[in-house]
Amino acid sequence: MIDAKALFEKFEDEFLKFDRVQNPECGSPDICAFLRIDRMLPTSDGSDMVTCAEHDQIWLRPDIESFNGVATEDDVLFLARCGVFFDNDVDSLSMFV
Repeated sequence: MIDAKALFEKFEDEFLKFDRVQNPECGSPDICAFLRIDRMLPTSDGSDMVTCAEHDQIWLRPDIESFNGVATEDDVLFLARCGVFFDNDVDSLSMFV
């Protein structure tokens, strides 16, 4: 089990360094992040990846406990490079739009 908050802090210098992602599935960092998260924590109820949005920020579907249970350090590095970060205010994965 990982600590998402600690790992996202560890990889803060990798934030939005999409050019460092090896063999991305597509050219859009946000779509790559969504695909990775969906593969890690698939949903059977058809719920959206974006659970909330405000002005210039979106919050993503997975709850942190579930994410911590399946994610690896490499997953967090990948997501940070795609622009995902840990929002300390609500303990959730988030992205700027």
